[in-house]
Amino acid sequence: MRSCSHWIRAVAATAIAGTLACGPGGTGGGSAGSGAGGPGGQAGSSTGGDAAGGSGVAGTMGTGGGGTTGGAGTGGAGTGGAGSGGTSGTGIAGGNGGGGMAGSAVGAGGVAGATAGRGGQGGTAGAGRGGSGGGTAGRGGQGGTAGAAGSAASGSGGQQSCPGTVYNPSSPPPQPIALTGSLGAHDPAALVVNNTIYLFATGLAAKTSTNLTSWQSASNPVNPRPAWVAQNVPGATNLWAPDIAYFGGTYHLYYAASTFGSNKSCIGHATKSDIATGSWADQGTVICSNMGSNDNWNAIDPNIVIDDAGTPWMDFGSFWSGIKMIKMDAATGGRATDDTMVYSIADRPSGRGGPEGSWIFKRCGYYYLFESWGACCDGAYDYNIRVGRSTSVNKDYVDKAGMRLLGGGGGTLVSQGNSSVHAPGHNAVIVYNNRTYNLYHALNASNQNAQLHITELVWDADGWPVQHDP
Repeated sequence: MRSCSHWIRAVAATAIAGTLACGPGGTGGGSAGSGAGGPGGQAGSSTGGDAAGGSGVAGTMGTGGGGTTGGAGTGGAGTGGAGSGGTSGTGIAGGNGGGGMAGSAVGAGGVAGATAGRGGQGGTAGAGRGGSGGGTAGRGGQGGTAGAAGSAASGSGGQQSCPGTVYNPSSPPPQPIALTGSLGAHDPAALVVNNTIYLFATGLAAKTSTNLTSWQSASNPVNPRPAWVAQNVPGATNLWAPDIAYFGGTYHLYYAASTFGSNKSCIGHATKSDIATGSWADQGTVICSNMGSNDNWNAIDPNIVIDDAGTPWMDFGSFWSGIKMIKMDAATGGRATDDTMVYSIADRPSGRGGPEGSWIFKRCGYYYLFESWGACCDGAYDYNIRVGRSTSVNKDYVDKAGMRLLGGGGGTLVSQGNSSVHAPGHNAVIVYNNRTYNLYHALNASNQNAQLHITELVWDADGWPVQHDP
């Protein structure tokens, strides 16, 4: 039997602009040697980051030997101007400024690569002063070489490259966060804009929060249903499984029109220039299944992920032959015309319930594909959340044990129900204050009253999300 999340699907897209990571600047030329007249001055530090390094003060020196060669200075990361090298102290030779380390950078949409850091400029020579055996003037440090460019991390709307907390195995897994306010939701999808979280759910119900814990209801974004829905899927009186994304300077809301147990379905699309004000403009369909075609997949449960090149992709699907993916147009938010392939990225062999409700999250160079297995809202009520990952957005997902998600039955467990909370699933992952959070719905012990649940998502030493149950 098909899962009734055909009528309860939403997934999340998170947009947080990345920041430049800067390493500390190193020191410049070496310390002058000590002599009878007193020690030489130390060289100033040089920095390859945004601010120029300060100039060192030339040391005085009496009689005695010169100082030893200074160690290499390390340039800071980032895109700032080159720091000027410090003035060398009176020694025999000043040290060389080191190359800048690459800074990681992510722009809105998670597509900008980091710019290579520039090396520090060479220090100028310091003159020896003082007694009869004055030291030889120190030579200026050589300019540091340019640091290598950092890599860009992307995600659904963009995020820092490795957000989230690394799990301490001596501590218990995180517990669900206590929530208040308007919590009724199937298939939560969320987008972080500044400090506000905008959440959408099946029925296109909307909510907001400014602190992750207290939630308020907001107006339905698409009401009444667009005219194309009545024409293409006349039985679809309720719109399911929205996803919210931001790219190309526009907010994009995707949603599904279908009926229970059928894979004759369409994914629709609406746009808006300001998430907080104005109305959504419906843009019609993105993709349909079994509309003049014979498809063994289901066009519901949309989710947008943005790859490293800035290209949006849509993963979607429920039961039948599993999770699919199509390339999207970054300018319009519609389906791309230069690649019309429907890619298969995950399934469950032998007809074992699901998968569905996919959500892809980019972290530390991997695309993490979360999906839900089992029955969300009838029968066994055994909905649960699984995950695999890949370095390619549209292929080769494997679980922690190395089992393939496509054709191999793979899927590492992330969350499952217990005696009092049933059927957690259809999750979304967001970044909030540089921590990662898993948003999902779950039922009570009577298999009713689907509500929003949120648990911090922490990561083990190998970069896998740690299992947490509601």
